[in-house]
Amino acid sequence: MKNIIVYIIIFIALIAGIATGQIGFLSSKADDGKGSVYYLNFKPEQDQAWQELAKYYSKKTGVPVTVVTAASGQYMTTLAAELSKIDAPTLFQIQGPSTLNGKEDFCYDLATSDIYKELTDEAYTLKSNKGKICGIAYTIESYGLITNLNLLKKAGYSKKDINSFADLKKIAEDITARKNELGFVAFCSSGMDNSSNWRFTTHLANMPLYFEYKDKNISIEEKLEGKYLSNYKAVWDLYINNSTCEPKEISAKTADDARNEFLAEKGVFYQNGSWEFANLVSDKAFKAEDIAMLPIFIGAGEEAKQGLCTGTENFWCVNQKSSKSDIKATLDFINWCVTSEEGTKAMAEKMGFVIPFKKALKSENAFVIQNDNYSKEGKTPVAWSFTTIPSQEWKNMLNTTLTQYAADQSEENWKNVSKAFIDNWEHEYKLANGI
Repeated sequence: MKNIIVYIIIFIALIAGIATGQIGFLSSKADDGKGSVYYLNFKPEQDQAWQELAKYYSKKTGVPVTVVTAASGQYMTTLAAELSKIDAPTLFQIQGPSTLNGKEDFCYDLATSDIYKELTDEAYTLKSNKGKICGIAYTIESYGLITNLNLLKKAGYSKKDINSFADLKKIAEDITARKNELGFVAFCSSGMDNSSNWRFTTHLANMPLYFEYKDKNISIEEKLEGKYLSNYKAVWDLYINNSTCEPKEISAKTADDARNEFLAEKGVFYQNGSWEFANLVSDKAFKAEDIAMLPIFIGAGEEAKQGLCTGTENFWCVNQKSSKSDIKATLDFINWCVTSEEGTKAMAEKMGFVIPFKKALKSENAFVIQNDNYSKEGKTPVAWSFTTIPSQEWKNMLNTTLTQYAADQSEENWKNVSKAFIDNWEHEYKLANGI
């Protein structure tokens, strides 16, 4: 009888523990009062800089900071797996409204946090439908066509000669026609492996999305018309047919391949962002004045007034299911990153970030400076409409069809790209929003 009573007591305690979330295998780890930080980093290119900053902070404060970087193109899959663990990330990233779906319950409300008070603009927050501040942007970035000005000059042109898609097409095809004479081609490879395909299934795909949204004066759409898909095709054709590799080879090409081709001066143009600046000038590969970033022209809108694609998909979220001490440690860490001399310097110089906080250092990134100059000239930045892409599956399908089209540029294969872009958008949007 005594054993039965003991078992009943244990059972009642177990049920109570489940109800209050204190059983370890069903909740985050117990609060030990010390506090630590586990950051699941989104950006592989900044991994080393984050590791160094974490090590410095831990030594300075005694607070353990662990940085784990997800493989390129695998962040959301990795995040879903990590959030289900006992020792889940205390700090993670959400890319925008579409990826916030299903993650709101993990997001600590940052409305009363110190880092929120340091923001220069309320616009740099990610809110739930109920107004909860789920995320805070930690960097504002720009992307476009990174250009080797010296090679462009050798081909007989300058940056001033490219003010439209028609200009870009004319120059790229002329360089291709003279590639044996010049010793270089127009574009670095458009790799479609996971480390590189986001440049085209996300960043380049932004262009037809942006112009369709702009026409309708909207910020998200359940059903796409695909009005600017022919422009998307024209740019993609230009990229893959005037490149360092044959179109059928892009499935195996990587982000490193494209960067290394640009560093080796094999291609004039390289689609990427302001985050690449540090990689291109490290070890004096290029001087700042030797490279520039041009807008991605697709033959739509007022091209003479078009700026770079500028925005953010980088929102820090603090895991509210972590222990109280871990939440505090994490909030302290990110606030230190954007307010301290050591943190702001690392983010500006080593990571190449433009951070939207009051104590941000003036950037020495030539692409950032160029974006500022475009704005001063009255050019309009292209908004990051791709943050509304409904799912990773949509990108995967687009990746598959773009790659197939590159290998066989038939009308039928482009129809498959169009279906992936338009029909699959509606399907994935409904799945993501429970429609």
